[in-house]
Amino acid sequence: MAIFGEVQAPHGRAPEGLDPSDVRKFLRTGAVVVAVIVAALIFFNYVAAVTRIGAGYVGVEVLLSGSQRGPSEIPIKTGWVFYSPLRSEVIEFPTFVQTVKWTHDPNEGHPVNEEMSYNSKEGMEIYSDVSLSYAIDPKMVPDFYLKYRLSNLDAFTHGILRDVVRNSLNEVASTYPVEDIYGERKTEFLHKVEALIQSKMAPVGVGIQQFGFIGAPRVPDVISSAITGKAQAIQNAERAQNELAQTQAEAAKKIAEADGDAKSEVARAQGEAEANRIRQASITPQLLELRRLENQRALVDKWNGQLPQVESGNASGMMLQLPKPQ
Repeated sequence: MAIFGEVQAPHGRAPEGLDPSDVRKFLRTGAVVVAVIVAALIFFNYVAAVTRIGAGYVGVEVLLSGSQRGPSEIPIKTGWVFYSPLRSEVIEFPTFVQTVKWTHDPNEGHPVNEEMSYNSKEGMEIYSDVSLSYAIDPKMVPDFYLKYRLSNLDAFTHGILRDVVRNSLNEVASTYPVEDIYGERKTEFLHKVEALIQSKMAPVGVGIQQFGFIGAPRVPDVISSAITGKAQAIQNAERAQNELAQTQAEAAKKIAEADGDAKSEVARAQGEAEANRIRQASITPQLLELRRLENQRALVDKWNGQLPQVESGNASGMMLQLPKPQ
């Protein structure tokens, strides 16, 4: 048996039914096809290549010779991209929001303790679980690549970005007492840390979308107990002050009601006195005589014409029965 399956006939004769010229043509055609396939593979793998950059991603074409010296010299690619693998490579970066959690819980993020530690103004060490979301500006992907020369975004997230976050936490925390970070100024503290991270990452097109604690910061138990006790004392003092204010308000209300009632009584008495004065000033002899005449007239109008049946004596005090008229 020979190459490409050619069967040699015994004693140097061609197989029956096969023309030697046809066999040679078949062998030449097969060799050409194989050569074309090999050439195409070499061409599309080493001379020219095509790739597709999907939605939510941006590609940059980086020259392998390293002659690109600035972001403007690195073209941004989207959709179908043709390039030469011998001359350049295309690196894709996601431009949608990336979220990372660094916690002490092995069930979140990586299965290791990734909590953040930093020091307060007093030098007290604080531990926190942190969540951060960011996105890369598509127009600044060349700046991002030139700065870090990374093709793996996880290496940036858990390496460079994590260091920036930890350093920013330490810078801001060094100006805050531990009770402020742990207590009512926690929101202010987080806003300042987020702003500092953003200022450091803005030049390379990384926009911080969200930053915050997952749960409460962790401090030594003695500090936590002291902060909790202080907060409880403040709440008790505020409650007592509120109760005092309520008592004072109720007392003031009663005083005001009593004062109002007294003033009302005085006003009523003054009104009655004024009315009596006016009545007294209006009484004259003529008015009294008029009232007497009016009373007599009223009696006359009511008399039915009958005389009294009993009349008393002038001085004896005896009562005499008068005869009835016939």
